[in-house]
Amino acid sequence: MEKIAFLGLGRMGLPMARRLASGGYPLTVWNRTPGRVTEQAEGSVEGSAEGLVVVADPAAAVRGAGVVVTMLADPAALAAVARQIVAELAPGTVWVDMSSVGPAAVAEVREQLPDGVSLVDAPVLGSVGPAGTGGLTVLVGGGPEDVERVRPVLERLGRVVDCGGPGAGAALKLVAIGAIVGGVAVVAEALALAESLGLPEELAEGVLAAGPLGGLVARARAVDADFPVRLAAKDLALAGGGPVLDAVRERLLAQPELAEQDLARWVDAVRAGG
Repeated sequence: MEKIAFLGLGRMGLPMARRLASGGYPLTVWNRTPGRVTEQAEGSVEGSAEGLVVVADPAAAVRGAGVVVTMLADPAALAAVARQIVAELAPGTVWVDMSSVGPAAVAEVREQLPDGVSLVDAPVLGSVGPAGTGGLTVLVGGGPEDVERVRPVLERLGRVVDCGGPGAGAALKLVAIGAIVGGVAVVAEALALAESLGLPEELAEGVLAAGPLGGLVARARAVDADFPVRLAAKDLALAGGGPVLDAVRERLLAQPELAEQDLARWVDAVRAGG
């Protein structure tokens, strides 16, 4: 198995990196906060923990790697990392960006790549639990040869959905997340309406869960997810949707005290009249 550099060990990145390491892939990892990897690394800037070789900067991580995986928060973070690693990418390297940054940010990075280096966009659907068990849905866009090169890596993380050429995976992620966040907002408003009309919560939720909104009700009531409200708002901004999604984004941003809470906590606030 060729060496993988994994950059970005946030809520999703760390369990994904652990998942790859447990499958036998040799991993060199980097994160802005070095102690994020595990307590075994003892907060040092360099060390080794759980099969993950921890290095001090992203440029050091990608040296000698055949596959580079990035899982970063937003387009600005992706651009910042790109500035640090592009010069270190050797011909034949495939960069797999799994961040939710949209097709425009992916295209900007692709334009900076040296000859012989390719980029596959592969953002994911799923939460922290599936990230560690291989239960994600991976939306892949890129050249056919590049996609096939990294398919075994991506299949270790979840079900691969081939979306088309470069940027297609990043684009479909915005479509999907817009529908999910918008739908969860509809459920929240519906439950708030039921409460205002004096209907029992269990009755209203049960009827909604038994119909077409069942999956969205489950997400609205999830207790094991970790998708912060601020990231949901960021994704809606990237999508640049119509008036409905714009209104949902404004509602998400209206309660900054919930920015780091999972989307389900925001649903609770809406139901409570917040």
